[in-house]
Amino acid sequence: MSTKPSSYKDILYKSIVYLASVVLIVSFMPSDGKFNYQFDKGKPWRYGQLVATFDFPIYKDEASVKHEEDSVLKLFQPYYDLDQSVSEQQLMKLQANNGHMFHVPNGYYLTHIEKTLADIYRRGVISNVDADSIAGWGATHVQIVEKNMASTRRADELFTVKDAYEYLINADTLRYNKNVLQQCNLNDYIAANLTYDKEKSETSRKELLGSISTAKGMVLREEKIVDRGDIVTDDIYNKLLSYEKESLKRSDTSSQQRLIWLGQFLFVGIFMGAFFIYLELFRRDYFERKRSLLLLISLTTVFPIITSLMVAYDFLSVYMLPVAILPIAVRVFMDSRTAFMAHMTTILICSVVLRYPYDFLLLQVIGGLAAIHSLRDLSQRSQLFRTAFIITLCYCLTYFAYELITENDLTKLNVPMYFNFLINGVLLLFTYPFLFVLEKMFGFTSNVTLVELSNINHPLLRQLSEVAPGTFQHTMQVANLAAEAANKIGAKSQLVRTGALYHDIGKMGNPVFFTENQSGVNPHKNLSYEQSAQIIINHVTYGLKLAEKYNLPKVIRDFISTHHGHGKTKYFYISYKNEHPDEAVDESIFTYPGPNPWTREQAILMMADSVEAASHSLKEYTEESINGLVDKIIDSQMNDGFFLECPITFKDISTIKALFKEKLKAVYHTRISYPELKK
Repeated sequence: MSTKPSSYKDILYKSIVYLASVVLIVSFMPSDGKFNYQFDKGKPWRYGQLVATFDFPIYKDEASVKHEEDSVLKLFQPYYDLDQSVSEQQLMKLQANNGHMFHVPNGYYLTHIEKTLADIYRRGVISNVDADSIAGWGATHVQIVEKNMASTRRADELFTVKDAYEYLINADTLRYNKNVLQQCNLNDYIAANLTYDKEKSETSRKELLGSISTAKGMVLREEKIVDRGDIVTDDIYNKLLSYEKESLKRSDTSSQQRLIWLGQFLFVGIFMGAFFIYLELFRRDYFERKRSLLLLISLTTVFPIITSLMVAYDFLSVYMLPVAILPIAVRVFMDSRTAFMAHMTTILICSVVLRYPYDFLLLQVIGGLAAIHSLRDLSQRSQLFRTAFIITLCYCLTYFAYELITENDLTKLNVPMYFNFLINGVLLLFTYPFLFVLEKMFGFTSNVTLVELSNINHPLLRQLSEVAPGTFQHTMQVANLAAEAANKIGAKSQLVRTGALYHDIGKMGNPVFFTENQSGVNPHKNLSYEQSAQIIINHVTYGLKLAEKYNLPKVIRDFISTHHGHGKTKYFYISYKNEHPDEAVDESIFTYPGPNPWTREQAILMMADSVEAASHSLKEYTEESINGLVDKIIDSQMNDGFFLECPITFKDISTIKALFKEKLKAVYHTRISYPELKK
């Protein structure tokens, strides 16, 4: 009964993740409908006969409409309101300042200024901004509104403040001295008396544009538009564009949008469901681990959302988006097959929002395969440069081949597309920091991190070599044995090597209590068997504390806790039983806290650790003694049930045994003695 609630919770959790991902992707998809055909001018029609299902106008192309708009707008006359009070106020101001014009030699200068100013205000003064607007519109005439009456006036007759000032001092230079007029501060009496009437002007502009017909014919219902194999001429192209425009208009209703949303939801739901089924059938370990499932669903959700946003806002090209980061990330943290399935699910969902999904799918399938094949094990940053180059090259070659098939003309190559591929390749170089972010978010450990941790200059390993040199040498030997065994059976060699280097760091707490660090003095002689057993067992718990202190990944900490499993400190346990044959023994005192290994890599480390340690106790190193030692230790571990919870097979164990025997014989082989030279 206790398993049912957890299974229900698990099903509920996966259902929520599934629905959330589908809803999130669909919510970002454009819902304004989509034309079901792709076509290009000058290329053959790839579909069957297309017949109009409704009457629609044939719209003019944008260039023609723009040309007609430009021609009509030449007749545009903006409206300006004349403010008569401006001229009256400025002339009154001039008369009030008459006594202060000491530069004016006599009164007829003042009369000239008043008369000229009146003429300027009668023609009209506009601001510099309005003058620039008129020039931008190309308007030759304007409408001057005075007391609700409009009159037409030439635009070049209007003054700006600067033009009015120059006209004022240059109006009659024969009778009036220009220098005298310049000293009269005439700028103070010039102001704009025409104000732009935006409402009337815009109304006039719309009326002019409204007189343009955007259509140049009609296509009637049941009329053939194009047939299979027909070349898309300019006329057919305009008809197809018009049919597409009208189709999208008709789908812009609420009922049509609901159908589009339903279709998108079903489309995304089907592919996400297929991906979930794949995980359930073939990668159940990922499907059961929450962090693995979250990583996969997050990646397959993010890229369709970004694609939808780029399409909706027409932001750059979708071919710049480094979609190949997804299979790289999944391959680094999981496996190739899952990487390919996640990539295919993602690009199929992305394709539904694109105008040319076939081209996108073709390129991304090739790019994904190149990414998975070229980056099987990421252990160096330089590998990303090679992978980015290979992916970019595959994009370029595939698209070039496709263009040769469809264009048959090298002069018509789509050069900007190749620049998109180059930008895509540059963005792929950001995979390294992206993987680091994923590691921290989802708790994964990449091979790059494992390689960095296996550097013997790491503070913990350097400290181990100084405090417990014997243990350090032991871990190096175990790491080599375990890594070769992992390679032999197809396990993760870098993972088991790094785990082996750190599995005994807890011995730094009491290094002299372990035989490999002793030099003739055994401190266990002064302790009871129970005390000695606890000191030996504590190297596991102390090692876990050190691992947490130095922020070692959980996958490495698991090697520390499982390398002895629930085994016993047999030396002290058997010694105690021999001395107390009639007493009940509290076995927990002599038992490691565990747990037992649950991965093949942890099982390999347990075997390598025990075999390497025990090999030093042999009295003689012969083929029989080494074979017997390896068989005895590993068979004992199997009989104690240490490997029941991990997916290691009898064949794997047999292969590992053979490898250990071979390596130990190579290490402990006897050397021939060299003869001495006789005198």
